[in-house]
Amino acid sequence: MAIQRVGVIGAGTMGNGIAHVFAGSGFTVLLCDVEQRFLDRGLETIGKNLDRELSKSKITADDKAAALGRITPVLERAKLVDCDLVIEAATEKFEIKAEIFRDLDRVLRPEVILASNTSSISITKIAALTKRPDKVIGMHFFNPCR
Repeated sequence: MAIQRVGVIGAGTMGNGIAHVFAGSGFTVLLCDVEQRFLDRGLETIGKNLDRELSKSKITADDKAAALGRITPVLERAKLVDCDLVIEAATEKFEIKAEIFRDLDRVLRPEVILASNTSSISITKIAALTKRPDKVIGMHFFNPCR
């Protein structure tokens, strides 16, 4: 299965950085968070970071527009249904991650890979919450992601 659509849960520092990296690499990205203000702030940060890359001639104005055009903000996890990979970058609280992974397991196709950006919670413990433990991975990004 080729990965074309990537979902990112959490638009904070790590989530918006992960979304930026995937969108800049040509993937369609759905950036999901629980409130519009978090999505707005994340997209604003991505725009500023792209502007910094543009000012250093690392990208062109067309690259910036294309990357931003590949990111769609969403509030409902159910909208991630067509994603091929979903990366969770929510707060480091097991209860929150547990709820997210149970929900993702329910709404996504069985072959979809679920990744966590956690640096402190056992991936095995998270995977055990799903019906697809063989499809749950740790995919840790450092800050900044770019």
